[in-house]
Amino acid sequence: MSPLIVVLIVFVIYFIGYFFYADFLSKKIFQLRPNFKTPAYTQRDDIDYLPTPAYILWGHHYASIAGLSPILGPAVAVIWGWLPALIWIVLGTVLIGAVHDFASIVLSVRAKGLSIGSITEYLMGKRAKLLFLLIIFFLFSLAMGVFVLVLGYLFSAKGFPQVFAPSTVIMIAAITMGFLRFKKNLPMKYLGTGAFLLILLSLWWGQHPSSYQLFHLDDPEKAPTQSTWKIVMLIYGFLASILPVWLLLQSRDFLNSLLLYLSMGLLFIGFFLTPVEFMAPAVQFDVPNAPPVFPFLFIIIACGAISGFHSLVSSGTTAKQIDKETDAVIIGYGGMIGESVLGLIAIMATTTAFSSSEEWQTAYCDWNAMKSLGIQIGIFITGGAKFLSSLGISEEYGKGLLAFVVVSFALTSLDSATRLLRYNIEELSNFIKKENIRIFFKHRYISSFIAVLAIGFFAFYEVTDSGGNKLPAGKVLWQLFGTTNQLLGSLALLLASIYLYSRGKNPLYTMIPMIFVLIVTLVGMIQNILIFANESGIDLILITALILFVITGWLLVEAFLVVIKYKHKKIKSLDIL
Repeated sequence: MSPLIVVLIVFVIYFIGYFFYADFLSKKIFQLRPNFKTPAYTQRDDIDYLPTPAYILWGHHYASIAGLSPILGPAVAVIWGWLPALIWIVLGTVLIGAVHDFASIVLSVRAKGLSIGSITEYLMGKRAKLLFLLIIFFLFSLAMGVFVLVLGYLFSAKGFPQVFAPSTVIMIAAITMGFLRFKKNLPMKYLGTGAFLLILLSLWWGQHPSSYQLFHLDDPEKAPTQSTWKIVMLIYGFLASILPVWLLLQSRDFLNSLLLYLSMGLLFIGFFLTPVEFMAPAVQFDVPNAPPVFPFLFIIIACGAISGFHSLVSSGTTAKQIDKETDAVIIGYGGMIGESVLGLIAIMATTTAFSSSEEWQTAYCDWNAMKSLGIQIGIFITGGAKFLSSLGISEEYGKGLLAFVVVSFALTSLDSATRLLRYNIEELSNFIKKENIRIFFKHRYISSFIAVLAIGFFAFYEVTDSGGNKLPAGKVLWQLFGTTNQLLGSLALLLASIYLYSRGKNPLYTMIPMIFVLIVTLVGMIQNILIFANESGIDLILITALILFVITGWLLVEAFLVVIKYKHKKIKSLDIL
């Protein structure tokens, strides 16, 4: 089948999902109230709680959930063929992922902006909350460790040093824009237009050798090493975590969303103008050294189909800023479709932009051949640049643009996730009995520093290959992150199901997806443990996987006991608005 026809069919499915299924969920199941006073108003502090127009918050939410994952996951998973990856990206989003994100926002808004971890306490008790928070801690640490690892590659001389100039400019522009908008009340339309034009100009300058040769960024001998760049990324994550949301996050994510609209529009226009055919097979299950397609396809592709990380963004930052309860449809359900579109173009770029089937097979002939996740991102960037060349954009400039887009979204996920990990650590500190120690860990500088240490640990963690060489643990960490991520997604759907059940609403629309994702996750966790147990040099990864498996089993027992209590009406209806 022609890739062009495939993409058009996918867009029709997105349309049906958003305008019919999301509308049904919002009106009939969750019964959203347009006049409900959200936590952004009732708990406004202008640091974390702040009423934000939907068009700005959509950009912040989307940029926070997107990041590298919807590109990286498909870029790896197409090794099993383009069709399985495509089906999961599309149907997983419409029926599971978008429902998950939408429900997470609604629950948090109705629970006074509490995080999904704190909502667990309301629904399942204090012990379940502790287990949930521990899973969240591992999830953020693993995911952002991988992001920092890949960012270190992209900024290095071996990656795309031309992203340095525009990445620096967008930071400065966002902070300036945030200050002028919030403190001086200048109109967003003027600030946003000026800042975005400045970013485009810096992107053009970034392609010129003078932008990176000034600091020898393209010289492997003199340029900062990948380790140095990783330290820089961690420092950035710390600073972004402690700043007010209006100063950096909101403005930068708004600018990132404009950048996304531009790049995605150009990519799809270029895609439709480029004569393309699938160079990858539709299905290829007999891949040497690869784990089984079930359940690992559903784990490798997390963001872009369903991602538990999104429930943390939805309840951690988005629900604290949402202006109207009904905005949860466009921000939650619509934002997830937007991420799925990014996964869609990632599949097309990594399966159609090769010159021949033999060239594709060279890149995807063996699971072990994919040694670096940064290289997989490079395949997407190179493939997307070929689409842009149909618009008269040189491939070198196209690579620079797409590399900048990837870096921008990875950095956005890093700063949002570090902030959310900070919240998580502060919530965990509530379980400490000594008040002075509890207060110490609740300080945002201390909790942010601990968050950065946890992320940095996995970013610098290395494994030993069969030849005794030390290698970054990116692919191993991604497998572990995938199972943890999907586990959290299934648990968020479980909370939504318990909430609906306690309110006398039909929980099947969240429960059936929850059961599917949970089965996939548990099978994946068991297989991961078996794989890690047979490999040397990854003892810590094995221990982490075992801890997560035990926590999961314990939490499921807690959930079962709570459902029994609700069934026998031993628990009153939830004290959630």
